[in-house]
Amino acid sequence: MNQTLPAERTAAGPVRRRRVIYVPGYDPFHARRYRELYRTEARDQAAISGYSIEIEGQNGRDLYSWHVTGEIEGARVEADISLLAWSDIVKGSMERGLFQTYLQAVRTLWVYGRSGALRGVMRLSKGPGIAALYPATFLTLQMLIALLAAWSIGWAIALVAPWWAGLAGLLAVRPVLSFFARHDNLILARYLLHNYAFSSEIGGANPPALEARIEEFEEVLAEAMAGNFDEVLVVAHSSGAHIAVSMLSDLIRGGRAPEGGPVLSLLTVGQVIPMVSLLPTAARLRADLNFLSASDRLTWIDVTAPGDGCAFALTDPVAVSGVAPENQRWPLILSGAFTQTLSPERWKELRWRFFRLHFQYLCAFDRPNDYDYFRITAGPQTLAQRLGHRKPSPSAKRDVVSKQRTMELRDV
Repeated sequence: MNQTLPAERTAAGPVRRRRVIYVPGYDPFHARRYRELYRTEARDQAAISGYSIEIEGQNGRDLYSWHVTGEIEGARVEADISLLAWSDIVKGSMERGLFQTYLQAVRTLWVYGRSGALRGVMRLSKGPGIAALYPATFLTLQMLIALLAAWSIGWAIALVAPWWAGLAGLLAVRPVLSFFARHDNLILARYLLHNYAFSSEIGGANPPALEARIEEFEEVLAEAMAGNFDEVLVVAHSSGAHIAVSMLSDLIRGGRAPEGGPVLSLLTVGQVIPMVSLLPTAARLRADLNFLSASDRLTWIDVTAPGDGCAFALTDPVAVSGVAPENQRWPLILSGAFTQTLSPERWKELRWRFFRLHFQYLCAFDRPNDYDYFRITAGPQTLAQRLGHRKPSPSAKRDVVSKQRTMELRDV
């Protein structure tokens, strides 16, 4: 595997203007949540690391974008950050009735189990493997509790009425399940189920609504590449990583990342690409992984941390999917090393807050190393200059676990 950076990437001049395009994961929340997260965490990181960073909105005109001015490492950098929203698609996929959710759980387990994807997920990472089985376990437990409540009520009724009147206890099943659904934010069983179900809805291929949205995202990226920027940086989190891979693959194959344009960089954090790429009809994604991993038109760095139980930590998504070309260059697999970049006190505070920890890549570290999200997005070095000198993690997983190897490039 050749991970030598192209000379123009490491020799590029200091960044003065940067375009950052952020691709969120499977998240139903509005864009303003990410803008405020950036604002608060940038303030904390600046105070810790001793630099200045200012964030401005777009005067109410665009809730999906904000402007950043960084005074970092003796340089002033202007960055325009935009979020590519698909939360409406996520919300739509989560609109399932109480009993439809159980049918969805059965179907999702069937798709993952029959295709061999579940076995591959379990081999790669304990966290996502548990996350795959966790929803079914909790939903089954919730149904048993609802049925127990129904039986108890029915038994009590049957003590003072004909036995058949006790069947009225079954009316308690829906309210009990509704109670669990309303409080799913505490255990995230339904959320995780919907996430896996969305990926496997048509066996791993992008649903039509998402495919159409990716085409819109490509236009945003192409416009940025035609702009007067020193670097165009795509940051993709969690499920957004596979969207970014397809988006960038289409852009480069379509000739819209020309020589002489801005430096093109991709930073994937907390990625869960194998959750999709191991599925049977994810042929488009596998082809995009194969293509992008050998491209010399970008720098692709992947940062995950073993402490993040929701990500495929230190996993080469191209290799494990069985589509690594002989001239594979990307991604460069690096560790976020949460146990080193967070103080013992902070690590203890976050250790069991799995969902919050999954977003730590976008937050402040109280013992930062060269991975600093705000230096990356608002500092004077390109992604290749800042992290490209690092050697890939020696613990990176690259053994093929996928039974599905078909590839099919999308026409561009």
